[in-house]
Amino acid sequence: MRFLAFAAGLLALASVASAQAVDPALLRDIAPTGRLRAAINLGNPVLAVRSAGEPSGVSVDLARELARRLGLPLDLIPFDAAGTVTEAAGGNVWDVAFLAIDPKRADQIDFTPPYVVIEGAYAVPVASDLREVADIDREGIRIAVGRGSAYDLYLSRTIRRATLVRAPTSPESLRLFTVDKLEVAANVRQPLERFVRETPGYRMIPGRFMIIEQAMGSPRGRALASRYLAEFVEEAKASGFVAAALARHSQPDAAVAAPARPR
Repeated sequence: MRFLAFAAGLLALASVASAQAVDPALLRDIAPTGRLRAAINLGNPVLAVRSAGEPSGVSVDLARELARRLGLPLDLIPFDAAGTVTEAAGGNVWDVAFLAIDPKRADQIDFTPPYVVIEGAYAVPVASDLREVADIDREGIRIAVGRGSAYDLYLSRTIRRATLVRAPTSPESLRLFTVDKLEVAANVRQPLERFVRETPGYRMIPGRFMIIEQAMGSPRGRALASRYLAEFVEEAKASGFVAAALARHSQPDAAVAAPARPR
């Protein structure tokens, strides 16, 4: 059933694509090298993981479909963390990326509407007296985060008394949390829940501290590319492509984002 749903989504997008000719000006704007270079963030396993040495996941499926529609060869460029994708935005390294929307990143990246919505959550040792999200921001509380992640950027703006302790990537932040015996780990909900299931002595804090809107992005200044990607994302949601890809990659807890409101 999952395969059939995925195929249905793919065919729906294909029918739209076949009815549209690709503007050469768009191709020059979206892929100036003649190849579509897609940055794939492996720091968020909801979106992408390595499978048999190759990236796979909903963001990879979207990149492949975008390249197919444009008639361009595709280069998947893996990154270990979202922060390094953002740092490379001005370096002519990638043409499209898959990142959470954030105002700081928007200085360098034009984002589409979101295609997937996930949550930022906390975990603590079982014996901790921290019980609710509102308990976390206290003096003496150290929170492990992945440097440059969406939740790091958000907590950097909102935490007033606790201290953020940064690891190079989100997966490494969980090791930092345990090895340095920090009070709290912040992360995307799905990998954090898996960590708690697999690591005795830890528990989740109920609820969430943020909503994370995952979107596609292009380097600032590529107006044709930005507009086309926004339309592509809306079609991918409406056709069922995104939902089918999430199911195919066993991510049932990630939600397809709502349709964007007309501007």
